[in-house]
Amino acid sequence: MVTFKEMRIQHIVEDASLATEDKIRQLREIEDEARALQRAASESPMNADDGWEADLREVRIALSRLGAKDIRKGAASL
Repeated sequence: MVTFKEMRIQHIVEDASLATEDKIRQLREIEDEARALQRAASESPMNADDGWEADLREVRIALSRLGAKDIRKGAASL
């Protein structure tokens, strides 16, 4: 099953009207949101495997393909 975030990531990557820098900026915003949600899940009784890791993996793959620098690795931490 494809998640909304995965669809959003694909839409950004395939959008020919966006410059690469704009795509990277938008993907960074998604990455930051996914990291924050992952961190919140790890600090609360939420299910820690709500798909946040998959979202992070997908956005990081897209960032890498676009040639983004300083791609963060590992889990979100405080």
